[in-house]
Amino acid sequence: LILAFAIMSDKPDITEVTTFDKTKLKKTETQEKNTLPTKETIEQEKTTES
Repeated sequence: LILAFAIMSDKPDITEVTTFDKTKLKKTETQEKNTLPTKETIEQEKTTES
């Protein structure tokens, strides 16, 4: 009985995923907050460290 329970719990429950209604999601705009530094910025930081 314990072995059967362990096997059942190993399998993910995807019933909520299969019945999820994507039309209820609202549209959002992504805003990038952490941009990578430009090549010029990196060079400037290298020269100020020396």
